[in-house]
Amino acid sequence: MKLRLLSHLALCGALMLSLNACALFKKKPKYAGMSDSDMVSGAPLPERTEGVSFTGDNVDRSKFSPVHFGYDSVSVEASDLGKLNEVAKFMKNSDKQIIIAGFTDERGTAEYNRGLGERRAQAVRTVLLQKGVSETSIQTTSFGSEMPADEGHNEAAWAKNRRAEFGVTK
Repeated sequence: MKLRLLSHLALCGALMLSLNACALFKKKPKYAGMSDSDMVSGAPLPERTEGVSFTGDNVDRSKFSPVHFGYDSVSVEASDLGKLNEVAKFMKNSDKQIIIAGFTDERGTAEYNRGLGERRAQAVRTVLLQKGVSETSIQTTSFGSEMPADEGHNEAAWAKNRRAEFGVTK
């Protein structure tokens, strides 16, 4: 009986040490006062601007062409880098903010598509940060399969709907 109790105590002690060690090595955000959820690709998201929405009248959604993605992919294709160079050049010479909205095709659950759309927007944000755009000037959002670019139910329509669009604050 004593042996069993001692082994349980030893196991509990080892578990507690492991948890404490994990806490010691947990990566801290590099910006004071920010949680991990405020960070995308190691760069903080700026505060949301009151009254600014991707779908609002105070955002120009026609300035840049969308970036398109493969099925179930968040990889920015080399063919879209020219578009992102154009966005980066504009943003580095502007005091405007940009909202990147991620979209998916209709396949998948609403929750999965909302997450996939957000990862697509974040992938585009990461490329823009690598091109020197200020981290405080880029927001991301996701609409998942809402707001399709093409209402069709075939591969041609789905390819148009797998995208990230840009909204520039006016």
